[in-house]
Amino acid sequence: MSQETHMLRPFRLDSGILRYIIEHRVQPGERLPTITELSRELGVSVSKVREELEVVRTLGLVQVKPRIGTRVQEFDFEPAVTLSLLYALGLNPAYFYDFSKLRKNVELSFWHEAVAQLTPDDIVDLRELVTRAYKKLNCNPVEVPFQEHRSLHLTFYKRLDNPFVQGVLGAYWIAYEAFGLALYTDLSYHREVWGYHERMVECVAQGDYASGCRALEEHMQLLRHIPAQVDQGAEKTAEQRSLITHIFE
Repeated sequence: MSQETHMLRPFRLDSGILRYIIEHRVQPGERLPTITELSRELGVSVSKVREELEVVRTLGLVQVKPRIGTRVQEFDFEPAVTLSLLYALGLNPAYFYDFSKLRKNVELSFWHEAVAQLTPDDIVDLRELVTRAYKKLNCNPVEVPFQEHRSLHLTFYKRLDNPFVQGVLGAYWIAYEAFGLALYTDLSYHREVWGYHERMVECVAQGDYASGCRALEEHMQLLRHIPAQVDQGAEKTAEQRSLITHIFE
């Protein structure tokens, strides 16, 4: 296949607006023509342009603001993954475990590349997250440190210049908030998890990335048992239904 043929393949996208952005090399931050102008340019009805624009907006590829217009956004994989994932979980909550396996392998595969790029300030932030999590677990009443859990894992990968990895990991934590928190309520589980987190942080701080990766893998083994209540017929909580409904609004 010639390079020219390969370069033409993206233009087969079944979206006039996305083809327009690619063909006209519209850069992030730049505005698209008005809906009327796009309708004329693409040779489709105004209603068709509106429908496509809403899909592209939902995928996070453009931003639409009244009286300002439509601006192209930096590419972000997370909205598309999240939309599809939450739809899947609405059909069958057990898909959470399938996606968890994907997330596990993504984190393990990119661990060394990601943590090698962390800065001293990132290490300070990671240690602060561990401290805050222990305070929540040891206070009265006890708090589950979900935000710290999410932030810690995402911080390990924050310097990785790979939008697809970032998208998968970001979507995972949205799904975890919707489904995982209800599954892992045992405080002994959370305390054990943060023991691993502390090990991971200190290994990275010392440049021992291999030991940190082993701690990550051991930590993820804690999720190997699927609670019996999560199956295709499981009832979703009100919070889960609310989150799923919100994402499709």
